[in-house]
Amino acid sequence: MKSQQKIIIVSVISLILFFMIAGSFYKKQQNNEIVSVVKANPELLERPYSVNIGNKDAKVHLVEFFDPACYTCADFHPLVRDIMEKNEGNIRLTLRYAPFHKGSSYVVKILEAARRQGMFDETLEMIFEKQKSWATHSGPDTKVLWKLLSGIGLDIDRLLKDMKDPELDKIISQDLADAKVLGADKTPSYYVNGKPLQKFGYEQLKKLIYSEL
Repeated sequence: MKSQQKIIIVSVISLILFFMIAGSFYKKQQNNEIVSVVKANPELLERPYSVNIGNKDAKVHLVEFFDPACYTCADFHPLVRDIMEKNEGNIRLTLRYAPFHKGSSYVVKILEAARRQGMFDETLEMIFEKQKSWATHSGPDTKVLWKLLSGIGLDIDRLLKDMKDPELDKIISQDLADAKVLGADKTPSYYVNGKPLQKFGYEQLKKLIYSEL
Protein backbone atom coordinates (compact mmCIF):
# COMPACT_ATOMS: atom_id res chain seq x y z
CA MET A 1 0.00 0.00 0.00
CA LYS A 2 2.80 2.39 0.93
CA SER A 3 4.62 1.52 -2.28
CA GLN A 4 1.49 2.32 -4.28
CA GLN A 5 1.11 5.69 -2.51
CA LYS A 6 4.74 6.51 -3.30
CA ILE A 7 4.17 5.74 -6.98
CA ILE A 8 1.10 8.01 -7.01
CA ILE A 9 2.95 10.85 -5.26
CA VAL A 10 5.95 10.54 -7.61
CA SER A 11 3.61 10.50 -10.61
CA VAL A 12 1.77 13.63 -9.43
CA ILE A 13 5.04 15.48 -8.78
CA SER A 14 6.36 14.41 -12.19
CA LEU A 15 3.20 15.70 -13.86
CA ILE A 16 3.43 19.03 -12.04
CA LEU A 17 7.08 19.41 -13.06
CA PHE A 18 6.23 18.48 -16.65
CA PHE A 19 3.51 21.13 -16.89
CA MET A 20 5.77 23.74 -15.26
CA ILE A 21 8.59 23.05 -17.73
CA ALA A 22 6.18 22.90 -20.66
CA GLY A 23 4.55 26.17 -19.56
CA SER A 24 7.93 27.85 -19.20
CA PHE A 25 9.03 26.58 -22.63
CA TYR A 26 5.77 27.78 -24.23
CA LYS A 27 6.11 31.22 -22.62
CA LYS A 28 9.70 31.54 -23.82
CA GLN A 29 8.73 30.47 -27.32
CA GLN A 30 5.83 32.94 -27.29
CA ASN A 31 8.13 35.78 -26.21
CA ASN A 32 10.66 34.88 -28.91
CA GLU A 33 7.87 35.04 -31.49
CA ILE A 34 6.85 38.52 -30.25
CA VAL A 35 10.48 39.73 -30.48
CA SER A 36 10.64 38.44 -34.07
CA VAL A 37 7.34 40.12 -34.94
CA VAL A 38 8.57 43.43 -33.47
CA LYS A 39 11.83 43.26 -35.43
CA ALA A 40 9.88 42.80 -38.64
CA ASN A 41 7.21 45.38 -37.68
CA PRO A 42 8.70 48.02 -35.32
CA GLU A 43 5.65 50.25 -35.87
CA LEU A 44 3.70 47.87 -33.63
CA LEU A 45 5.50 49.41 -30.66
CA GLU A 46 5.40 53.03 -31.74
CA ARG A 47 3.18 54.92 -34.17
CA PRO A 48 3.91 58.46 -35.47
CA TYR A 49 1.23 59.86 -33.13
CA SER A 50 2.41 58.00 -30.02
CA VAL A 51 3.27 59.92 -26.84
CA ASN A 52 7.03 59.88 -26.20
CA ILE A 53 8.76 60.98 -23.01
CA GLY A 54 12.53 61.24 -22.69
CA ASN A 55 15.58 61.32 -24.94
CA LYS A 56 14.80 60.14 -28.49
CA ASP A 57 18.33 58.66 -28.70
CA ALA A 58 18.07 56.81 -25.38
CA LYS A 59 19.68 53.39 -25.12
CA VAL A 60 16.49 51.87 -23.70
CA HIS A 61 13.11 52.18 -25.36
CA LEU A 62 10.35 51.32 -22.89
CA VAL A 63 6.86 50.88 -24.30
CA GLU A 64 3.85 50.74 -22.00
CA PHE A 65 0.28 49.83 -22.92
CA PHE A 66 -1.91 51.33 -20.22
CA ASP A 67 -5.51 51.99 -19.23
CA PRO A 68 -6.22 55.26 -17.35
CA ALA A 69 -8.73 53.39 -15.13
CA CYS A 70 -6.28 50.59 -14.29
CA TYR A 71 -5.25 50.70 -10.62
CA THR A 72 -1.98 48.84 -11.30
CA CYS A 73 -1.12 51.35 -14.05
CA ALA A 74 -1.55 54.16 -11.54
CA ASP A 75 0.62 52.33 -9.00
CA PHE A 76 3.40 51.68 -11.54
CA HIS A 77 3.35 55.18 -13.03
CA PRO A 78 5.55 56.84 -10.34
CA LEU A 79 7.79 53.77 -10.18
CA VAL A 80 8.54 53.95 -13.89
CA ARG A 81 9.13 57.70 -13.72
CA ASP A 82 11.52 57.12 -10.81
CA ILE A 83 13.58 54.66 -12.87
CA MET A 84 13.67 57.20 -15.70
CA GLU A 85 14.81 60.01 -13.40
CA LYS A 86 17.59 57.85 -11.97
CA ASN A 87 18.73 57.06 -15.52
CA GLU A 88 18.10 60.46 -17.08
CA GLY A 89 18.68 60.52 -20.82
CA ASN A 90 19.04 56.74 -21.06
CA ILE A 91 15.37 55.71 -21.17
CA ARG A 92 12.66 56.78 -23.58
CA LEU A 93 9.07 55.95 -22.66
CA THR A 94 6.38 55.46 -25.30
CA LEU A 95 2.83 55.40 -23.98
CA ARG A 96 0.18 53.40 -25.84
CA TYR A 97 -3.50 53.06 -25.00
CA ALA A 98 -5.25 49.84 -24.03
CA PRO A 99 -8.62 51.02 -22.64
CA PHE A 100 -9.97 47.64 -21.51
CA HIS A 101 -12.10 49.02 -18.66
CA LYS A 102 -15.64 50.18 -19.31
CA GLY A 103 -15.67 53.81 -20.45
CA SER A 104 -11.87 54.15 -20.47
CA SER A 105 -11.85 55.28 -24.11
CA TYR A 106 -13.61 58.45 -22.93
CA VAL A 107 -10.71 59.21 -20.59
CA VAL A 108 -8.19 58.45 -23.33
CA LYS A 109 -9.92 61.10 -25.46
CA ILE A 110 -9.56 63.55 -22.59
CA LEU A 111 -5.82 62.83 -22.48
CA GLU A 112 -5.41 63.26 -26.22
CA ALA A 113 -7.46 66.48 -26.22
CA ALA A 114 -5.38 67.81 -23.31
CA ARG A 115 -2.26 66.91 -25.28
CA ARG A 116 -3.36 69.37 -27.97
CA GLN A 117 -3.18 72.05 -25.29
CA GLY A 118 0.31 70.94 -24.27
CA MET A 119 -1.05 69.53 -21.00
CA PHE A 120 -0.81 65.77 -21.44
CA ASP A 121 1.59 65.22 -18.52
CA GLU A 122 -0.39 67.39 -16.10
CA THR A 123 -3.64 65.65 -17.05
CA LEU A 124 -2.18 62.16 -16.81
CA GLU A 125 -0.67 62.93 -13.39
CA MET A 126 -4.02 64.18 -12.11
CA ILE A 127 -5.96 61.26 -13.61
CA PHE A 128 -3.69 58.72 -11.90
CA GLU A 129 -3.37 60.64 -8.64
CA LYS A 130 -7.16 61.06 -8.27
CA GLN A 131 -8.07 57.79 -9.98
CA LYS A 132 -9.93 56.28 -7.02
CA SER A 133 -12.28 59.26 -6.92
CA TRP A 134 -13.48 58.97 -10.54
CA ALA A 135 -12.82 55.39 -11.69
CA THR A 136 -15.70 53.01 -10.89
CA HIS A 137 -16.63 49.50 -12.06
CA SER A 138 -19.54 50.97 -14.03
CA GLY A 139 -17.28 53.46 -15.83
CA PRO A 140 -15.78 56.90 -15.14
CA ASP A 141 -17.69 59.26 -12.87
CA THR A 142 -17.75 62.15 -15.34
CA LYS A 143 -19.02 64.73 -12.82
CA VAL A 144 -16.03 64.14 -10.56
CA LEU A 145 -13.67 63.92 -13.53
CA TRP A 146 -14.74 67.22 -15.06
CA LYS A 147 -14.52 68.97 -11.73
CA LEU A 148 -10.94 67.76 -11.42
CA LEU A 149 -10.11 68.75 -15.00
CA SER A 150 -11.40 72.28 -14.51
CA GLY A 151 -8.91 72.74 -11.69
CA ILE A 152 -5.67 72.14 -13.62
CA GLY A 153 -5.86 75.03 -16.09
CA LEU A 154 -7.33 73.34 -19.16
CA ASP A 155 -9.47 75.20 -21.68
CA ILE A 156 -12.59 73.08 -21.11
CA ASP A 157 -14.53 74.34 -24.16
CA ARG A 158 -11.61 73.50 -26.43
CA LEU A 159 -11.17 70.15 -24.68
CA LEU A 160 -14.81 69.19 -25.32
CA LYS A 161 -14.49 70.19 -28.97
CA ASP A 162 -11.23 68.28 -29.55
CA MET A 163 -12.62 65.15 -27.89
CA LYS A 164 -15.14 64.86 -30.75
CA ASP A 165 -12.40 64.60 -33.39
CA PRO A 166 -12.76 61.22 -35.21
CA GLU A 167 -8.96 60.96 -35.30
CA LEU A 168 -9.01 60.06 -31.61
CA ASP A 169 -11.13 56.98 -32.34
CA LYS A 170 -8.55 55.95 -34.96
CA ILE A 171 -5.73 56.30 -32.42
CA ILE A 172 -7.57 54.12 -29.90
CA SER A 173 -8.43 51.49 -32.52
CA GLN A 174 -4.85 51.33 -33.79
CA ASP A 175 -3.38 51.02 -30.29
CA LEU A 176 -5.81 48.23 -29.44
CA ALA A 177 -4.99 46.44 -32.69
CA ASP A 178 -1.24 46.68 -31.99
CA ALA A 179 -1.79 45.50 -28.41
CA LYS A 180 -3.61 42.42 -29.72
CA VAL A 181 -0.79 41.49 -32.12
CA LEU A 182 1.79 41.96 -29.35
CA GLY A 183 -0.20 39.88 -26.86
CA ALA A 184 -0.80 42.84 -24.55
CA ASP A 185 -4.09 41.55 -23.15
CA LYS A 186 -3.75 43.13 -19.70
CA THR A 187 -2.54 46.45 -18.34
CA PRO A 188 0.05 47.59 -17.83
CA SER A 189 2.00 45.63 -20.46
CA TYR A 190 5.66 46.52 -20.95
CA TYR A 191 8.19 46.03 -23.74
CA VAL A 192 11.87 46.89 -23.30
CA ASN A 193 13.79 47.30 -26.56
CA GLY A 194 11.17 45.09 -28.16
CA LYS A 195 11.33 42.40 -25.47
CA PRO A 196 8.08 41.71 -23.58
CA LEU A 197 8.15 41.56 -19.78
CA GLN A 198 7.79 37.80 -19.24
CA LYS A 199 6.78 37.76 -15.57
CA PHE A 200 4.92 40.83 -14.33
CA GLY A 201 6.30 42.70 -11.34
CA TYR A 202 8.25 45.85 -10.48
CA GLU A 203 11.51 44.05 -9.72
CA GLN A 204 11.19 42.04 -12.93
CA LEU A 205 10.58 45.20 -14.96
CA LYS A 206 13.52 46.96 -13.31
CA LYS A 207 15.77 43.98 -13.98
CA LEU A 208 14.79 43.87 -17.65
CA ILE A 209 15.38 47.62 -18.07
CA TYR A 210 18.77 47.53 -16.36
CA SER A 211 19.83 44.51 -18.41
CA GLU A 212 19.45 46.72 -21.49
CA LEU A 213 21.27 49.77 -20.09
